Amino acid sequence: MVKIYLDPGHGGSDSGASANGMHEKDIVLDIGLRIRDMLRNEYEGVEIRMSRTTDRSVTLAQRTSDANSWGADYFVSIHVNAFNGSARGYEDFIHNSLSDSSQTARYRDIMHEEITKVNDLVNRGKKKANFHVLRETRMSAILTENGFIDNAQDAAKLRDPNWLERVARGHVNGIARAFNLTRRSNSGGGGSNGGGNGNGDLYRVIVDGTQEGAYRMRQNILDAVDRNLDSANEVIIRRVD
Repeated sequence: MVKIYLDPGHGGSDSGASANGMHEKDIVLDIGLRIRDMLRNEYEGVEIRMSRTTDRSVTLAQRTSDANSWGADYFVSIHVNAFNGSARGYEDFIHNSLSDSSQTARYRDIMHEEITKVNDLVNRGKKKANFHVLRETRMSAILTENGFIDNAQDAAKLRDPNWLERVARGHVNGIARAFNLTRRSNSGGGGSNGGGNGNGDLYRVIVDGTQEGAYRMRQNILDAVDRNLDSANEVIIRRVD
């Protein structure tokens, strides 16, 4: 059993980076929940734990202590960036004490490749830093920075549910490849769809007039509805002919 710890950054009183009417804490929680749902629904032999599943405050020490005590095999911290309004793109980090030939670096190489295949962002490269969540975790750890919230071009993507789905898919593809996860027999795979619903049909989930995603697995459809039920005025499930 592979144990994956997902860490949507910030939360609660800590909004993270904020710009263009959005908060980092909300975006990364959305991505994290999508990653969780895809892994649970599509792969066997994987357990997922999250530092938070709602908008609540969690300290850095609580995040790493929880992952360490749980015995996670991989720690994935999800963030979005901000700088000066002109900086753009995707980058990821491992701890600066690690060599490029370390196991953590090899995992990161796979994650970087899979995420940049699908995120349509400027590739800012693979980097190292002394961040708490990279330093204090006992397992391999990565921190991903998925675009700049204060850049107009990146922000347009960050508010698009379909783009968030692709980013989550990139993370999932990387995790599955790095840990050689086995796909469930009823999971159709491919693209942003989540497997089978018994008849193989594809369903679009449309939230307030915007497509949130397209899924084949019943649970993915229900999870998409659940993610948006409290905040949406209208949620439509439409079978694709």
